[in-house]
Order: sequence, then C-alpha cells, then structure tokens
Amino acid sequence: MTTVTDRPAWTADEALEQLYAAHWRRLVRLSVLLVRDQGVAEEVVQDAFVAVHGRWDRLRDPERALAYLRQAVVNRSRSALRHRAVVARHAERRTASLVEPGADQAALVTDRRAAVLDGLRALPQRQREVLALRYYLDLSEAEIADTLGISRGAVKSHASRGAATLRTHLGTLLEEEL
Repeated sequence: MTTVTDRPAWTADEALEQLYAAHWRRLVRLSVLLVRDQGVAEEVVQDAFVAVHGRWDRLRDPERALAYLRQAVVNRSRSALRHRAVVARHAERRTASLVEPGADQAALVTDRRAAVLDGLRALPQRQREVLALRYYLDLSEAEIADTLGISRGAVKSHASRGAATLRTHLGTLLEEEL
C-alpha cells in the first residue's frame, strides 16, 4: 500500500486517489455505524473526500490527511443525523403514519448484529463515536482524541461508559432470548 509519506510532493489528485483506494471502505463502514444507512454513509464519505481535495493546498500537514478524513467523516455523519432528526420532526407533524424502515435494514442479516447496532444507537453520540473508532477502526486513544477533538482521558471515560452500557443492553437481550 502506498501512503502519503512515500513521496515528498503529492498532488491533491494523487494523494486522494491513494487514500481513496486504501481507506474508502473502512470510512464508509465507520459512517454506517454512526448513521445506520449505507447510501447516506457513502455520500458522507464521498463529500469528505471532495472537501479534503478542495482544501489540499491548505493542509498544514498532508501526512495527517487520513486523520482529517476520519474527522470529516465523523462530523459529516453528525450533520446527517441532525438533518435526519429535523426531517423526522417535520414528517411527524405532517402525518401520523409509521415510518418504514430504511434500505439499510436488508444489510443487517443477523439478529446479533442488529442488537449490537441497536445498542450502539442507544448510546450517547460521543460514546458511540468513541466505540466505533476504537473497536471498528482500531484507533489508539490518542488518534481517537485527535479525531474527535477531545482529551485522551475523555476518550477513556466515553469508551468505558459506552462499553458498560452496551454490555448491559446486550446481556438483557440475550436473557430475553433464553
């Protein structure tokens, strides 16, 4: 795999092409964990790549382009969730009918995966983001702190609380199944 550090003077096109080939799927999966919609996640990641491309000449440290992309994906996922909440509020006012499940439901093929995703969704936003970055992307505490703009101590706290809540949620579901 070629990285941004392999050549001293990458153009925006070259660098983003390499980053896209190496990291697009993982970034989409990260966004899916946050927004629970494959199509929206793909749009979020694509928009993040376009934003990085447009600002490539302003990046202080092109070596950190992947970290910038991760942060952009998390921030744009948050925006997508906020937009979804606003749309849902307005839709509820217009109609009392039930909202049909999204197209991403077909991707949730196992009950356990659905339970984990439901448990993640029930977590506060910051805990969900920390757990997704830690356990899905295997980022270190320092990388998570940098991506989310919080301290390492806050990362530890959010991870601990989120994991405990998720364990409780999943334990309750397993007991109900028996």
